[in-house]
Amino acid sequence: MTTGRALRLTWVQPEDLVGHELRQAAQDGRDPSAAQLRWTGAGGHLAPARAGASAEPATPELRALAEEILDELATMSTPLASLEPTGLAGIRALCPGWPAPAPGLLDRDALRSRLEASWLGRAAGCVLGKPVEKLTLDGIRAIARSTGNWPLDTWFTEVGLDPEVAAAHPWNRRSRPTSLAENIDGAPEDDDLNYPLLGLLLLDRYGPGFSTADVAQLWLDELPAGRTFTAERVAYRNLLAGAEPPDTASYRNPFREWIGAQIRADVFGWTHPGDPGAAAAAAWRDAVLTHTANGVYGEMFAAAVIAAAAGGDSDVHTCLRAGLTVVPPGSRYAAAVRFGIERAAAEPLGTAAAFASVVDELHAAYGDHHWVHVLPNAALLAAALTHADGDFTGSICRAVSGGWDTDSNGATAGSVAGLLAGGPVALPARWTEPLRNRLATTVGGLDGIGFDTLAERTLRHVQRGGTPS
Repeated sequence: MTTGRALRLTWVQPEDLVGHELRQAAQDGRDPSAAQLRWTGAGGHLAPARAGASAEPATPELRALAEEILDELATMSTPLASLEPTGLAGIRALCPGWPAPAPGLLDRDALRSRLEASWLGRAAGCVLGKPVEKLTLDGIRAIARSTGNWPLDTWFTEVGLDPEVAAAHPWNRRSRPTSLAENIDGAPEDDDLNYPLLGLLLLDRYGPGFSTADVAQLWLDELPAGRTFTAERVAYRNLLAGAEPPDTASYRNPFREWIGAQIRADVFGWTHPGDPGAAAAAAWRDAVLTHTANGVYGEMFAAAVIAAAAGGDSDVHTCLRAGLTVVPPGSRYAAAVRFGIERAAAEPLGTAAAFASVVDELHAAYGDHHWVHVLPNAALLAAALTHADGDFTGSICRAVSGGWDTDSNGATAGSVAGLLAGGPVALPARWTEPLRNRLATTVGGLDGIGFDTLAERTLRHVQRGGTPS
């Protein structure tokens, strides 16, 4: 006989998914009111903003009702469907400015340097955001102010932290031992860093013509299920139950428009420098394993921005515009990005203190969304990159100081800003030295790999020619 706590399988139990699907339905124009009354009337909970699981397992009757409601909500059409298609042909039909590849050859030596800076930047931004992931905006600000680090300008620390502030706003429990200024020793494992590694393995195994089914097979072979979250975990469950893409993204998956695909974009941008359209198309094949509509646009947008920066474009504003060319302009994702850019541009660029008012406006506009949903995070990412005006420290610190999915936004902002910086020597040493040129991971035997090695491996898959490396 075994004893101990009961196993709780978060992000996949039907009773844990209903509340999230009810919220998703309301946000995409479906009317979930009748289903919500049935659910709450039977004792079902509405998913809280910062939780992935209910406190206790559901009764068999409540679980059966949850499954019934999930399937019922899936049959309801959204009035936004024509503006937010998931199929690539439909997306391209709505994007009249779909970008053509930039002419000319690449300087592969310069690209290799940019790629190393981007890998480092992604890691630095991720680690910066890890200890405050899941904290409220007020908590992040209180911690930073208490330690003399506001506006945010460097790593978080416990040194000098007021005990009352610490008690009111505890660090992310899993990240505290590895992601504070006093204990960073290499880049610790994180899903925001695992997925670029998986992207490299995908290209190693299947080449640039990979399919969504290839992504699925690679995950089953190389990605531990316990290292997946939200939409990725549901899709993984669906794969194991025998579903095939793209059904893996939609079946009982209320997280299909969350941020998970957006954090997987980098490799497709890095390997299509100067070709945002091709980068977005490759990102689409990856994204539809787990996401639909705006969730897919997140990966396409990020891949296109990164491709523009990898191609040598040194203006972040031009790169953001390239990202918008691959997103349906009438979609909520495009609206979120435009809102973030417009609000940031209305404040003096490069002035860190002015960014707090931008963040307040974003939180007022998107406060009804879950903190992992792609829309608020897209608005924040676009605002942070715009307001920092290409500066590396400004980009990652603004992205993280804005709250929501701090490590994911810090990582993507760092990836873009690292490319814009041009090379690792252009990044401030306070961000790169603690990383020790070492990345921890459980993926594919890559534990401890160096960022210089990752840049070399990425360069092998670049899809444009140029001077020899």
